[in-house]
Amino acid sequence: MTVRRAIGLMSGTSMDGVDVALLETDGETIHAFGPTGYRAYSAAERSVLAQAMAEAPALTRRDDRPGVLATAEDLVTAAHAEAVQAFMDHNGLSSPDIDVIGFHGQTVLHRPQARLTVQLGDGAGLAAATGIPVVYDFRAADVAAGGQGAPLVPVFHAALARWAGLSAPVAFLNIGGVANVTFINADGSLVAFDTGPGNALLDDWMRTRTGAAMDADGATAAAGAPDEALLSWLLAHPWFDAPPPKSLDRNWFSPGVAAHLGAPDGAATLAHFTVRAIARAVDASGGPPPACWIVCGGGAHNPELMRLLRERLQARVIAADAARLTGDFIEAQAFAYLAVRSLDGLPITWPGTTGAPAPLAGGVLAVPPL
Repeated sequence: MTVRRAIGLMSGTSMDGVDVALLETDGETIHAFGPTGYRAYSAAERSVLAQAMAEAPALTRRDDRPGVLATAEDLVTAAHAEAVQAFMDHNGLSSPDIDVIGFHGQTVLHRPQARLTVQLGDGAGLAAATGIPVVYDFRAADVAAGGQGAPLVPVFHAALARWAGLSAPVAFLNIGGVANVTFINADGSLVAFDTGPGNALLDDWMRTRTGAAMDADGATAAAGAPDEALLSWLLAHPWFDAPPPKSLDRNWFSPGVAAHLGAPDGAATLAHFTVRAIARAVDASGGPPPACWIVCGGGAHNPELMRLLRERLQARVIAADAARLTGDFIEAQAFAYLAVRSLDGLPITWPGTTGAPAPLAGGVLAVPPL
């Protein structure tokens, strides 16, 4: 297997900016972690992306870009090109030093039941802007084949577990806008799915109720009490009883369900919703409860979420950084890893991770113009 140097790019459902990470890998083994970087979206850029998110549900074809969606795609591509250039300048790198870029793009619509998933971002445009081959559109092949198209990171979680010497069974929990989990079983098999809302509901609640971008340190949720009746009603949603693999659109649930509550009690209710949905995932995994959970994504920085997870899961729950992993950049690293796998035609999704009918390769390659 050829070891390649890859840059991975990730802009998640929180729409806060672009994560950048360098990885050396042959698509199976992690050979070296490189530096990381970040390019924040401005308030104006986030406003355009929010408008695109609001208009995307009207789409019926994944390649259509009516109205603000075209503007948003140009914005996403330009921001990612700027992120790559700044990253390379800061680290003394040039285009010939990088074999491939893994470009996830910005998800604005995810409806796998309709075989429709839309990630904004022009892979050919990014390749032209950077002078580096780009693999993009990672989810489309899986969704077209009847899979959920998410989560995509489980195969990288397995590589991280090998690198960190973690004993299976172990779980990797990513709490981004939506939360997802990978269960790595003792036999090496993978079971992965979205568990439910992650930070998105709590972030949206804080913006509308307090004007803050997030519940810093979980302080607002910690000061409140959950509405148990509302939690019971939320967790009775049929999505939670559906067997995995399954995935969730960011906007399936609304913070408006807690509109009758004050800011602390609403935050507490939404934080408990995230955690209890994660706990329910253990029963759906089909295997023994893992003794250790590795938490990454923005939720790993929320002490109240971490406390609630330890309380509910009755297991060792640690932030990825405590396992010598760069928790804030795992998804960016993953798309570097997936890009290399794509170049070699290796699978990136499996029946146990997305419900695909068979192990499937994915991604589209764009090369810079001569």
